[in-house]
Amino acid sequence: MGAYSYLREISKSKQSDALRFLARLRTWEYRQTGAMVRLSAPSRVEKARALGYRRKPGYVVYRVRVKRGGRKKPLKKGINFGKPRNAGIRMPVQRNHQVLGELRVQRKCPNLVVLNSYWIAMDPKYKYYEVILVDSFHEAIRSDPRINWIAKAKHQKRVYHGKTSAGRKHRGLRSKGIGASKIRPSVNANWKRRNTQKFHRRR
Repeated sequence: MGAYSYLREISKSKQSDALRFLARLRTWEYRQTGAMVRLSAPSRVEKARALGYRRKPGYVVYRVRVKRGGRKKPLKKGINFGKPRNAGIRMPVQRNHQVLGELRVQRKCPNLVVLNSYWIAMDPKYKYYEVILVDSFHEAIRSDPRINWIAKAKHQKRVYHGKTSAGRKHRGLRSKGIGASKIRPSVNANWKRRNTQKFHRRR
């Protein structure tokens, strides 16, 4: 086993004394910093490398925090002047928290492309993620055959289309076979195809 394999096994036991102590220190440090911080290196090297990160020019890592829980409806005075069935103020998040973090980093860095992200810590108020971004115009990226696919135009807004790993998860694309017959190419597209009556024109 290599060093990264040992790190991967250690990171799996999050209830161990060592990782609980480390998480307590990290979350305290993260609370003292801003909501979005650029890092010189990833804190979980083995996870970042598994998701495509390489320590070379063209790769950037950001740490982002996302508030836990659902979201409030944008209502005037916080009151829903309607019927009881619409009276709910808190709404479940349509996308998962990890995708929300990716979107925020992408809006801050529009010249970069989100490659992937991973969980690093959590406290009672926030979840913290590290997001890997790539400069698709950097010569080191364009000349690398393993990553130059991201320089194509169709990948420039991949995070908005739910093409990252976390995005595919909230779209339900992690499952195949039984129970997954109505999620491809997307839930909306599948519903539209099944609910559209097509009349073939007679020539």
